[in-house]
Amino acid sequence: MRRATPSSCIVTLDLDGATFPYRAGQVASLSPEGDGDRVPYSIASAPEETATDSTLQFLIKFDSSGKWGDHFEPLRRGLHVSVRGPSGSFVFPPAPTERRFLFIAGGTGIAPLRSMIKHAVLTQRPGQIALLYSARTPHDFAYLPELRRMVRRGELQLTMTATRELSARWRGARGRIAAAQLAPLVESPETLCFVCGPASMVSDVPPMLQELGIDRERIRLEDW
Repeated sequence: MRRATPSSCIVTLDLDGATFPYRAGQVASLSPEGDGDRVPYSIASAPEETATDSTLQFLIKFDSSGKWGDHFEPLRRGLHVSVRGPSGSFVFPPAPTERRFLFIAGGTGIAPLRSMIKHAVLTQRPGQIALLYSARTPHDFAYLPELRRMVRRGELQLTMTATRELSARWRGARGRIAAAQLAPLVESPETLCFVCGPASMVSDVPPMLQELGIDRERIRLEDW
């Protein structure tokens, strides 16, 4: 377990050598072993990472008492977790014809997009990758050190916007995602776009992309 933001952790599950085939962007349902209830979470690791180290990674939100899902007791090292899946059609395609990829994340919606971005990088997918990442405060951006390393290596173009509780030191964009922030990232109508985040963002962003010339068929939305 590794703290990602004040209200979420990056949780790594050891598969103990078992295989778990999935596609980048898919979902697995989790519960503490023995509990019949399950909660779906996007898999944040890339399939190539899982194949290498036999682990699955998730970005899990918790409440002030540390509970997660609907009612599960706080996570701890050594806890046995039941995993069912994968499922979901919100995935990175096996052979996209596009050479520009735009990922638009809100809050913990970064999880499946992180899987897709890492998959594209690890498989050396030709093209350019951009990420527009929105969060409430500068403290609510998960995976930020990793994303910045990818920027330094030339693997990713990163734009961030924070919507509230901003300090004078914040140097990113401010406010909710708007067409003005998307426009510089849409250099070609042949850009494949992936959107994942709060329902309002998933509703608002596609019309903006279409106004910028992106065909609806090239806009993929989170769909469990």
